[in-house]
Formats: sequence, structure tokens, C-alpha cells
Amino acid sequence: MPLDIPEYPKDQHATLADVTPQLAHVARLNAQMKHHSAPDVLRLAVAEIPDLVLVSSFGAESVALLHICAMITREIPVIFVNTQMLFAETLVYQHELAERLGLNNLRIVEAQDIAQQDPDGTLHRTNPDACCAARKVAPLHAALDGTGGWITGRKRFQSKTRAQLSFFEVEAKTTRIKVNPLAHWQAQDVRDYIEENRLPRHPMVARGYPSIGCAPCTSAVSEGEDLRAGRWRATQKEECGIHLVDGKMIRAGVIT
Repeated sequence: MPLDIPEYPKDQHATLADVTPQLAHVARLNAQMKHHSAPDVLRLAVAEIPDLVLVSSFGAESVALLHICAMITREIPVIFVNTQMLFAETLVYQHELAERLGLNNLRIVEAQDIAQQDPDGTLHRTNPDACCAARKVAPLHAALDGTGGWITGRKRFQSKTRAQLSFFEVEAKTTRIKVNPLAHWQAQDVRDYIEENRLPRHPMVARGYPSIGCAPCTSAVSEGEDLRAGRWRATQKEECGIHLVDGKMIRAGVIT
């Protein structure tokens, strides 16, 4: 049977009393970094947030953030969720990029019981939210357990739901701090950084894939389309469920 979209594990639910100190901490960090660069934001995050990790999809734009982080410290844990439905190109790129950047603490995680949850590999057709939940969200939640915060590559320009993104925020329903060093970057900033530092692009970018997820749910994007138009095309789904707003799923710009 299709899975329900999972909530965060009950032991990760945070009370207002738990979150209040973190909100104050985040407000101070954002004020301190108001006019600073992505490397500055990362340095402060590493200094101030215990048990910090970086989560990367090793997708179309991932190399920029991974490179910045590697220049600051190669010891920070980098979590890569293998959904077991990724493009072969992504898996090869992940291996080559980790080796090139010297990522010394790469952690590859995946669902351990996917054969029971999606025995014929067709859950993405009938319930894409449940497929993402089983293959990506649940394994990441487990990997993040016990961490103090995590670094993401989200940027304001990517979608309406990210338009007000701050450098630091408290993750919904937890006390973890999410760090978004590239929040204010534009698409051209990413391209410029990659070119100036001669970093390898994901091979599928040149084939019209500016945003890359799982193979069954990602298609090429035509000129003039939104950069994420190829993700879950012809559905209202916009996010895999890892990044929630107020603890709720985002669909076609609407919080549900």
C-alpha cells in the first residue's frame, strides 16, 4: 500500500521552550551576517553550530557550495542520500567530485527497507510524495538525528517559496539550525563561480537539466521554462519534502 507522507519522528518534535533559544541564536547570526559573503556565513556556521553537517544532492549546482565548504574545512560530514532511483550520471559525478574536492567525511545514506515499501519500484507513479518520503526524507531524517544543524544549497531565486530565505533558520519541528550560505546568489552567480574556479559541471546540465532529481521524476527543461519545471512535471508537486515551510509540504507554490 502507498505510504502516507511521514511526519518528523516524534522524538524530534520540539516544544516552544526548546525552540526559543534557537530562534534568538538564529536572529543574532542573521544580523551578524547581513552584509557578508557565503564563505563568511559558512565559517561562522562551523564556529557556532555544533555537530554541523552539509547535505548535498550532487546535482546541477551542488559543486559551488561543496567547493566553498572544502576550502574552509574538508572534515565536515557531507551527507548524500542515494534514493536508488538517481541518474547513473549523478552517481558517477558524486564519486568524481568527492575525490576531486577531497571530501574526507562523505556519508552515503539510503532507505534500508525500500523493497518492502516499494516492492515493484512504481510508487513514484501512484504516490510521488510517499516515494520521496520513503527514499529520501526518512533516510535523511535518520542521518540528521543528533546533529545541531545542516547546510543546504537553497537559493531565493529558485522558487516563490524560497523568496524570503535567510542565511540561518530553525528547522520546522526541531531545534536544528539550517544554514543557507547561497541564499542571496542568483543563477548567474552560480555559473560564474563554477567557471571562475574551473569546477566540473554535472554532465546533464549541458543536456537541458538545470535541476536534477530522481530519473523517473526529472525531465529536460526547454528554453524559457522555470529552472525547476522538469521536476515532477505535470503535477503540483514542487518539493521532495526535505525542505518544508511551517512543517508542511509545498505544492505549486501553495503550502498544504
